[in-house]
Amino acid sequence: MEMPKNARIYVAGHRGLVGSAIYHKLRAEGYTTVITRTRDELDLLDQAAVTSLFQYLRPEYVFLAAAKVGGIGANNALPGEFIFENLQIQNNVIVNAAMFDVKKLLFLGSSCIYPKLSPQPIKEESLLTGPLEPTNQWYAIAKIAGIKLCQAYRLQYGVNFISAMPTNIYGPGDNYDEAGSHVLPALIRRFHEAKVSQAPKVVCWGTGAPLREMLYVDDLASACLLLMDQYNSINPINVGSGEEVSIRTMAVLVAKIVGYQGVIEWDSSKPDGTMRKILDSSKIRALGWKPAVVLEAGIRRAYASFLMNRFS
Repeated sequence: MEMPKNARIYVAGHRGLVGSAIYHKLRAEGYTTVITRTRDELDLLDQAAVTSLFQYLRPEYVFLAAAKVGGIGANNALPGEFIFENLQIQNNVIVNAAMFDVKKLLFLGSSCIYPKLSPQPIKEESLLTGPLEPTNQWYAIAKIAGIKLCQAYRLQYGVNFISAMPTNIYGPGDNYDEAGSHVLPALIRRFHEAKVSQAPKVVCWGTGAPLREMLYVDDLASACLLLMDQYNSINPINVGSGEEVSIRTMAVLVAKIVGYQGVIEWDSSKPDGTMRKILDSSKIRALGWKPAVVLEAGIRRAYASFLMNRFS
């Protein structure tokens, strides 16, 4: 059932990469009552504060896009923060959504929930069939717990809480912090700074051989709205582009778009992470969704946004 245009819709994490895209998509589609709170206005780690929001504003639909995220380096350096903060955020939002009779909640997980050696492309049924990738296991375990909490509350309380597992997301609003960013925004920042400083070479982590599936964030936002309207299963559903690119190819493409003409070197002493990770997204494709933005166009938009935010 489609959300009414005047429904009270809470987007948790509306300033993040995914949450901001969902927020703008909702407004563009004519939804008039989109509830948001900045981190200064609402600490999602504070259970009492989250309860107050649900008690007084009574959202009818919730997009749970808030999370502590980061790349391999951040996950390795801050394992306690990654597992605790993500558990706390999702527990507080999901429990209060059930307590205050939210009609439907969409929990956003991650493709890193799947075992490191999952058969490719990865089907939803691969969940919990093997060991995780060690470099991001803390984040992954928290996300798995979120899926299971949604399922448990469905079974015990009859709530319509669903989970979506997106692949690697990029686009405007990404995190370009040197220590905490994912691979694509890290490459954009590194090549931009090398161009500005006229550095003769850029050294990238690993071998460049791993394959990654990338999805532009506005395509994910479209998928989220479609799932909120059409998907009601207890089982998580994958959201991926269906196309793979090696990190080495991605680096060459970013260098071209940024305009960097120096040498690209690879530091094989740094971890590669999972060598291949592509999702089987046939279930959401069957609902009529497909991505609209190809990788090169998406990177160009992301770089334009990076420049605008950096120099505004």
